[in-house]
Amino acid sequence: MWHGWTRREDERLLTGRGRYVADIVVPKCLDAAFVRSAVAHGRLREVDCAPARRVPGVIGAWSAADLPDLPAVPRAALTDLSTPQAVAGREWPSLATDRVRYAGEAVAVVIGADRYRAEDGAAEVGVRIDPLPPAVSTVEALDGSVTLFDGRDNVALEGSAGAPIDEAVWREAAVVVEARYRQQLLLPSPMECRAFLAVPEGGRLTIWCSHQAPHRLRDELARVLGLAAERIRVVVPDSGGAFGSKSATFPEYVTAAFLAVKLGRPIRWIEDRAESLVAATRGRGQDQRVRLAADADGRLLAFELNIDADVGAYPQLGAGLPMLTASMATGAYTTPLVHATVRSVLTTTTPTYPYRGAGRPEATYAVERSMDLLAHRLRMDPAELRRRNLIPPERFPYETPTGRRYDSGNYSAALDLALKTLDYGRWRAEQAQRRAEPGAAPLGIGLSCYVERSGGEAAGLHEFAGLEACPDGTVIARCGTASSGQSHETTFCSLVAGPLGLEESRVRLIEGDTGEVAEGVGSFASRSAQLGGAALRQAATVLIGRARERAARLWGLPPGEVTWSGGTLRSGAGEPVELTLGDLVKATGPLRVDERIRAHTAFPFGAHAAVVQVDPDLGTVRVLRLVAVDDYGVVVNPMVVAGQTRGSVAQGIGQALYEGVPYGEDGVPLLRDGLLDYLLPTISEMPPLDMAETITPNPSTRLGAKGAGEAGCIGMPPAIVNAVADALEVTDPGLLRMPLTPDVVWQAAHAGEGR
Repeated sequence: MWHGWTRREDERLLTGRGRYVADIVVPKCLDAAFVRSAVAHGRLREVDCAPARRVPGVIGAWSAADLPDLPAVPRAALTDLSTPQAVAGREWPSLATDRVRYAGEAVAVVIGADRYRAEDGAAEVGVRIDPLPPAVSTVEALDGSVTLFDGRDNVALEGSAGAPIDEAVWREAAVVVEARYRQQLLLPSPMECRAFLAVPEGGRLTIWCSHQAPHRLRDELARVLGLAAERIRVVVPDSGGAFGSKSATFPEYVTAAFLAVKLGRPIRWIEDRAESLVAATRGRGQDQRVRLAADADGRLLAFELNIDADVGAYPQLGAGLPMLTASMATGAYTTPLVHATVRSVLTTTTPTYPYRGAGRPEATYAVERSMDLLAHRLRMDPAELRRRNLIPPERFPYETPTGRRYDSGNYSAALDLALKTLDYGRWRAEQAQRRAEPGAAPLGIGLSCYVERSGGEAAGLHEFAGLEACPDGTVIARCGTASSGQSHETTFCSLVAGPLGLEESRVRLIEGDTGEVAEGVGSFASRSAQLGGAALRQAATVLIGRARERAARLWGLPPGEVTWSGGTLRSGAGEPVELTLGDLVKATGPLRVDERIRAHTAFPFGAHAAVVQVDPDLGTVRVLRLVAVDDYGVVVNPMVVAGQTRGSVAQGIGQALYEGVPYGEDGVPLLRDGLLDYLLPTISEMPPLDMAETITPNPSTRLGAKGAGEAGCIGMPPAIVNAVADALEVTDPGLLRMPLTPDVVWQAAHAGEGR
């Protein structure tokens, strides 16, 4: 509960009545297990499935050679990350053919009467691979010694944002800072891993999947399977998180659906955690080179960002992600010259896909780490440097040098509130006192101002919402989004119930079902409330108008003489007459409205701050306090938004201090002990967090909401790293590479001592 709010989902989920893909019981269902490459890169010489077929309970086992008609993973046809030119000639096979390009790539599939038998069969498949040299970093992939696709280099996509900056600018600037940063590869790690169930029946195919965009999944499966879209129904039941990692059509989905049609039997694939660690998509993965110039007063002159992005073995959506970083390289500042270049580089790692923040955390980190370097060079307080360069409120809408149009904002208000909430002056005084005391534990304060992009404006994108009034007085709300834990059932029903004047319990939400919802784009890029919620609110307004028109015709009155209040229609002339919405439907027939809202990009923003204490001898970092001031536009449900903020801050802490995919010299992830090798922050690692907000409405919709949910991943990592650098008085950014493990911090603390 939060100030009187409750979540409608909680009773069902907390009492064990949630329904996930793995809970769905289908008669005669078979289970799939995939055989995966233990080699990062190599020629696939043999896949012998015969031994698996002899295992009791195994229905069949196939390699790519056994399924010549098995389609490849479809190119993403939607969103502004789609990059067909990068994918062409580098298609992702559903089962590896002549070559494996990352450890964990599927080389065979075994279908069993149950999961146990399928996995027993998978263990018997013989695989022979002639290893080739791996390339697990962009540096290795760009040196020309390893190529993933014969006859093609490893650069899948090149692009830029902003105009090139004349070298004279750098020569004549009073101060220029340069740095290299690394955004490590991360695992999105939702509680529920990927899950897929394909049920063929009567020439139709029903798909149950934990997914963020069911209509896109339906259309892409229809395309590769050669089926009409209306013959496929995709249903998303309860979903245990996604964070961007469930927004695609994956090889396992194509294979399971293809075999379900081929065998005429339901087939289920449930990914476990060990499988997810090696086979699920990664996030982030950028090597950045930056230059930042300013005059003697700290006024920014130019910012240059060069990105080599690790997009994994197959480009797909990951190739377009770094262009989001490039376009957001302006940050929150009035830098007159900004230029960003991108190379999307293929490596022998699991493909990179959107992960919470998707391109914006990388941009914010590059800008905000550089701002602290500049403040040090100028001997200026980092807060003052930022305040001096923030885009002022009167300049909105603001056209950035990289082609973005920031819609609305008061960036300095967010920074001032963050400093006040933190009690910035007190912590600076405490820091000075400690520095004057020999042996006192170093204390550091880090700041980060961010602006992000939500919604997405690619050609043809919109969102759908529909309302249907029922004879019993309830209202069915349909929306093209798909919840993976964002409390749509709570938030969306309130958005409909409010203007209609109904109890929220009288509104029922249907989403994530292509059989019930005519169309939709889905939930990603913090677009659900901004677009889906706005569409529902718009539909409620239209429904009231149509109900008044119907009542007016029924009573023989002009529509202007019919009012709506508290879910009841009333005549305003002559003898008063009242009619409930349910009675209106009984008297006049079904009442349904469908609305579509055009997609647009909004720009949430905020300021984050961190206070840390460092033990130089142990290399440990203790986060003493965090402050997150965020501006999401109009907040629909404070409780839900607070939960979203806290969750994204936890993931931001994870990137800064704990998380990162380690690779051995053979290119295989060093994750044999599961989450003991990939550290996730738990409630024990969550420091005190103060959350506050400013409110700058989104001018593009009547709802006024901007995206919420990704801010902590965007603003918090640079704030924490800046705080550690401040504590240790480290000015060489190369000494502090995320995650800031004890070894990294110890090395930074003792750099130059010859240890």
